[in-house]
This record gives sequence, C-alpha cells and structure tokens, in this order.
Amino acid sequence: MDKNWTTIETLRQTRHDWLNKIQIIKGNLELNRIDRVKGIIDEIIVETQNEARLSSLNLPKFTEMLLTSNWNNGSFYCEYEIIDVFEGSAEMDVLMHRWTNDFFKILDKNLDPYFENILAVSMCKKEVSDMHCSFHMQGRFIDQSAVMEFLGSSLTAEQSIEILECNEDEIFLKMDINF
Repeated sequence: MDKNWTTIETLRQTRHDWLNKIQIIKGNLELNRIDRVKGIIDEIIVETQNEARLSSLNLPKFTEMLLTSNWNNGSFYCEYEIIDVFEGSAEMDVLMHRWTNDFFKILDKNLDPYFENILAVSMCKKEVSDMHCSFHMQGRFIDQSAVMEFLGSSLTAEQSIEILECNEDEIFLKMDINF
C-alpha cells in the first residue's frame, strides 16, 4: 500500500483513469443514454470536489494514500467524502496515515478479492484541532475476526473508535481523533 509514485507513474495512472471515464461517457452517448451521461458527469464533479477538499486538509501523506488507494490493485475499492474542510496538522497526518495504512493492509489480507468490496471513508471537523472519521466496509470477509482484533488493538491515546455495525458482510465504525 505504501508505494512512492513517481511523477510519470502518477500522470500515467491519472491519464488512464480519465480515459476510462471518457470511454464510459462515449459508450453511453452511443447508446443514447443521455441521463446516464449526465449522472456520470455529476459523479465526476462530486469526486473532483472531494479530491480538492481532501487536498486542502494539510494532511499530505494521508491525502496521497487516499488519492492513490485504488491504484494498488487491492481487494477493495475506497471512496471518500470530505464533509468539512479543516486544518490538519503534521501529527494528525502521521497518525492518520499510519493507522489507515495498517487498516488498509489488514482489510486487503482479510477480504475476498473476487468480491466487490467497498470501503467508504468520510471525514469532518469535530472541534478546532479534532477530526471525526467514519469507515464503512461492505464486502465479503475471509477473516473478520482479524479485522476486529486490529480495531481493538491499534489505537493511540489520541484515537477512539465506536463500532456502530458489525455483521458477516459489514463493519461500520466511527473514529475520533483528539489533539
């Protein structure tokens, strides 16, 4: 999960992603699915707005990890939503990058790679220097107990987790970061 992307690799992957989006739009236009094309364009706008918000949080390592998370051919697709733009810090960046990178690794090992697994991450401001995140994993787990064990043992003093839902194909948790 921790790949150092060169500028060329980043541009190549970005170009590939945009070409895919344009081909999907073109295919739907050829099928005269104008409403679907409008929907795809709306999705691209929302995705781009979230990328811009994420990029302005002053969390560079964490931001890079989320922006490139779907380029690593993992066993899940990651989507994210930035509800509030807030000012992060170097300490928050290190903590969120380390914890989320470890979480991604444990998910990658314990999800069925042949199933459509989706992780939705949302972030908002809690207080002036605090952050609230939610992680909603839906998919097919190979070993959900390993993921739950990680969640119980991976926290620092600045983090707290509340598990809101846990069943055989879903884990939904809220995390507060307090600095």
